[in-house]
Amino acid sequence: MSTTLFLVQILNGVQLGVLLFLIAAGLTLVFGVMDFINLAHGVQYMLGAYLAVAFYGYVDNFLLALILALLASLVFGLLLEFFVFRHLYDRDHLDQVIATFGIILFLNHGVRMVWGAAPLSLPVPEFFTGSVVLMSGLLYPVWRLAIIGSGLAIAVGLYVLVTFTRIGMLVRAGATNARMVSALGVNIKRLFMIVFGFGTMLAGFAGIMIAPIISVEPGMGDNILILAFVVIVIGGIGSIRGAFVAALLVGLVDTLGRSFSVDILRLMMGPSPARMAGPAIASMLIYVLMALVLYARPTGLFPARGR
Repeated sequence: MSTTLFLVQILNGVQLGVLLFLIAAGLTLVFGVMDFINLAHGVQYMLGAYLAVAFYGYVDNFLLALILALLASLVFGLLLEFFVFRHLYDRDHLDQVIATFGIILFLNHGVRMVWGAAPLSLPVPEFFTGSVVLMSGLLYPVWRLAIIGSGLAIAVGLYVLVTFTRIGMLVRAGATNARMVSALGVNIKRLFMIVFGFGTMLAGFAGIMIAPIISVEPGMGDNILILAFVVIVIGGIGSIRGAFVAALLVGLVDTLGRSFSVDILRLMMGPSPARMAGPAIASMLIYVLMALVLYARPTGLFPARGR
């Protein structure tokens, strides 16, 4: 296990963490403010990637394609909220799960019909191609650093928005006691629409930023949605700070576990058993982390006040 490889995987874990934060931030606020379980949040991540690929094909400019894809993601998310989700607010969680799971199936099939089942790709912006030397012997892709930097910048912006603005005050109050906020005259459904639209844009942005690195394909949001739910459970429902800390923890544990579990097990067993057991153990680490956190703090690391 070399130091260079370890540092690279640390950066990869941080990159995964900030992507998970972008997805989990909107999801945790929606759940916290409206007590609404939205399994379809992952498809917004997928749609962001697909829309970026589509718009890039038309305008041949990454920045313009990013802006258009974000706006399209916002519009599509608000349409979903208006025509589908707002009719589910007063239903129980089982109805919400079934309905939003149906939306996942519908949209996954929809992108197959529109873009086909073959994986698509989005080129890295020319300005962000290549690698930079972080230290002697350590090269790291510029685009991955851009993902980390933009994610951290958005995290700071969200903290300022939620902590120091009127809308943020209402969001925090709604996450604590939505019924009381509604009784005080705040249009809680309009507040939810704002939160939902913003969360949609964040998930779409995550999909756009990861599209130059991975294949854009139907169902790409399903697995990352599971990780996002793990993040909000560990961090605490309705908490932006909790989502950020938990996303970094999950990203690092998952990345380092998958990279070094076999090497660590070789210290305790033979190479062949280590190769067989390592991947299985690595895939369970984030769930073990979740279980440990819930055992120590059943409401998560930083739950919204009142929960």
